[in-house]
Parts: sequence; structure tokens; C-alpha cells
Amino acid sequence: MPTGGTRPASTSPDSLAARDIRGVLHPYTNLRAHEQAGPLVITRGEGVRVFDEDGRDYIEGMAGLWCCALGFSEPRLADAAARQMRRLPFYHLFGGKSHPPAIKLAERLLALAPAPFARVFFASSGSEAVDTAIKLCWYANNARGRPEKKKIVARQRSYHGVTIAAASLTNLPVNQAGFDLPLAPMLQTGCPHFYREGHAGESEEAFAARLARELEALIVREGPETIAALIAEPVMGAGGVIVPPATYFDRIQPILDRHDIWLIADEVICGFGRTGNMFGCETYAIRPDMLVLAKALSAGYAPISALLVSDEIYQALADGSAGFGSFGHGFTYSAHPLPAAVALETLRIYEERDIVAQVRAVAPRFQKHLHAFADHPLVGETRGVGLIGAVELVADKATRRPFPAAVGAGARVARASQEAGLIHRAMGDSLAFSPPLVISDGDIDILFERFARALDAAASTLSPT
Repeated sequence: MPTGGTRPASTSPDSLAARDIRGVLHPYTNLRAHEQAGPLVITRGEGVRVFDEDGRDYIEGMAGLWCCALGFSEPRLADAAARQMRRLPFYHLFGGKSHPPAIKLAERLLALAPAPFARVFFASSGSEAVDTAIKLCWYANNARGRPEKKKIVARQRSYHGVTIAAASLTNLPVNQAGFDLPLAPMLQTGCPHFYREGHAGESEEAFAARLARELEALIVREGPETIAALIAEPVMGAGGVIVPPATYFDRIQPILDRHDIWLIADEVICGFGRTGNMFGCETYAIRPDMLVLAKALSAGYAPISALLVSDEIYQALADGSAGFGSFGHGFTYSAHPLPAAVALETLRIYEERDIVAQVRAVAPRFQKHLHAFADHPLVGETRGVGLIGAVELVADKATRRPFPAAVGAGARVARASQEAGLIHRAMGDSLAFSPPLVISDGDIDILFERFARALDAAASTLSPT
């Protein structure tokens, strides 16, 4: 079977590629360039691999979009979806209605959660769940008689989604440029990337302490009575796979507690085993007031997300709804029975196969391969935890000087990887890896062998200076 490779889009007007160009508006794509290059059309998946329309195979080094934790061919999830479609293809939760998959999934999530929570709100995407978290902060503080406590703090280079409110917390230029974002009342605090943001001679713990002081200074300057919450990913994903420096969350949490500011943990990427624990909150001893889940909740097989809220927040929501006569928020597809059933089966598989133990078993090999690239002349830093990691390219290792943005160094390496039969993501010049959690030692070896070939191939056009 042929392995990897890319080619220009077919010139046949009836080809899938040509039909795509005429009809599909692609997210996260240079639309003018796509008109010429066309898509890579993926037609099937098997294990940790996907196959294009010509039968070429690619190791999916990103688990799709950080989500296909069980790979691309788990029959139990297909069977769960089919059973639910035959039994109850749709129902909703509006007006006090419910159905068994929603009830059982909420019970399971509350039992699994890394902190005590009171209720679960379901949506269809991480963006919707984050948007809901923002609205609930505002609603709950209104109900508590604190109408001025509305600002949300996010970190620089954070990613929290693309709805209007969530994208206002996503501090990445491409997600805000041209969209008239961000909206008030959103605040920014420092990015916990020691390699890029640490001062000369500063230790990792000193860096974490400085970020904590800067956060508290922001809170005092704005007025803690005006700030509702801080939102944080345990490991920052789309911002470049930023692993927090030692003691970072240990220092952040008391500041939030002292000023009565809620912590929203965005576990959309980290949740369900990615960091070597069931939740990133466990890996970094985070005590959240709200927990955002999506992606691996259904192993990517059906669109579903969840927002877990503390009893304090739930009681405020319940009081508010009593005053207004109804809790006026929800989506048609909140807890849609099909994705809820798929999510339930996903959680059963995680438990039966001990997915956390699986990650812990293969993570050392993954991390060893990842960090071996630290000596490459194009690589400034390697970083990761569990089965997530990144390689950051630099033009000069000694000074950490990045390549000019116009060079598109990361994109070049990602294209070379695709030609070698590996799909992963370039986030600027940080090359991310987040393979399915079921990946074997052997496929980890193949993944990084293909990446090594791609990096060496790109090196000829990206000579460090």
C-alpha cells in the first residue's frame, strides 16, 4: 500500500478535490491559496491511520483535532450510535424534559470529575461550552447581587474557542483579526511559556512567581469586585502546547481564592487521559469551579461538550431562574441522545481498557522521541507531557531568535511531514503532536521517524542563521 504523499488537486471537474474547491468554506485555511492547491481528501480511517482517496496512509499525529482518542475505527462507538438512532434519534432537555443518555452521562461525569461539581450542562462543541461558562459567570453574579463582577481573565496565547465570546478569550491574532474582537469585558494576563517569556537568569519557579504577581497586580488594578473568573487550559494547546512552569498553578490558585474569583478549567484538549491522568487538573493539582470538556468526551466520534459547575454557581443559577421564571439558555442539541450515547460508550471503553494506564505506558517512549529533537539545528525547544508535545523551530538556537513570519517555517515542515505520511499541526513555528491515546510503541517510532525525515527535508530550505 502506498505511504503518504501529496499532490496538486485533480484537474477533473468531477473529482472530490474540485468539488470541494467549488463548494466548501474551510476553517483555518488560506482561502485564496486553497483555491489553487485544493484539499487532501481523507476517505477512511483505521487505528491511528487515515487514508486519502488514492489509498495513501498517514499516521494521524494530532488525533484529528486533538480528539480521536480511540483512533479512527472503534466499532463499539459506531454500534452505540446505531443503537441510539434506532431507539430515540432525538430528544431535548428543554422545559424539564430528559432522556436516559443525558441522565447517565451527567452521573458518570460528576463521578469522574477531578473536583466536586453539582450539575452538568451539555452543548455540541468546546466553543459553545466556553461561551456558556462566560454567560453563567455573568448570570450567577447578577443573581448574587454582584452585577459589576463580570470581567473574565485569559492568558496570552490561550485558545478557548471561536464563538464571539469564546474568541474574545482566545488570545491568538488569527482568531481575532478582522472579526472586531475581542469584546469587553475580557482581560489578558501573561503566557506561562518559560522558554519564550522567562527573563535571563530567572529560574522556572521564579518565573511562575512573577506571573502570579503580575496576575494579582492586574486584579488589584481592575478591582477584584469587577472580575468574575480566570479561564485556563492545564496545558495550552493551540497556543503552541505550552506546559506550565513548576509551581505555576500552586501560586495562581490562592490568588483567585483570596479575591473570590472563579477558576474555569478548559480541559477540552487535556481531558480524558491526554496528560497521563484522567484530567489535566489532576496532573497540575488545579481546583476548578467550572470544568469545560469536549473532544475526547466522545473520542471525536460525535459532537458533544459539557460544562460542569460547582454547587455555589448552580445555586445562584437556580435562584436566578426562579426570579426570572426560567433559565433562558440552551441549545437544540444540548445532550442530543446520539452523541450522549456515544460519549457514554467512550467512557466505558476508557475504564475497561484503563486508558490512563495505556498513556502512562507509552508516554515515556513518546517523550523520549520528542526530546531527542532538541539537538537538531532548527529546534529551539521541545516540550510535552503524557501524549502531547511540541517542537519549536528557531532561526538561531543560541539567541532563540525565531524565523521571520513570512518564511512560514512551521508550515513548511508540516507540509514535508504530510509528504512523508504524517499529519500534525504547525501553530506558527511550533509543531504539535497529539496522537490517538491508543497508539502503540511501534507506531510512535514510525511517527517520529517520518517527522525526522520531514524535518531534515525542510532543513535544506530553512538553514539556521
